[in-house]
Amino acid sequence: MEKKLSEDLLTIFESLLRSQLNTIRQLRKEAGLPVAKEEKERRMSNMEIVYDILQREQRPLHIDHILSLAQQRFQQKLDKESVVSALAKRVKRQDRFIKTGPNTFALLASQSEEGKKR
Repeated sequence: MEKKLSEDLLTIFESLLRSQLNTIRQLRKEAGLPVAKEEKERRMSNMEIVYDILQREQRPLHIDHILSLAQQRFQQKLDKESVVSALAKRVKRQDRFIKTGPNTFALLASQSEEGKKR
């Protein structure tokens, strides 16, 4: 309950700050002053999200658990079939991911080691 409350408060503060920033930009524009270009938030790809989750967890995870963590950590509802398909392609190419069981994935050993060095 406490975590949800603090998350809600942070969301409210973030919204307030964005609103204030928009107001300041509008006032600058009306005064003929230069307005700094807005930095767009770079959205992570599905595979970047999965990679980040597996990197943090440092163990194989079932796809359902990966999707649940994606929703919690990134507020992203990923399509299960799309993610499994993309992971299967990466596994086949031996690109970052391995399959350790039915619908269970992990990072290749070399990828896990790189994460520990960072």
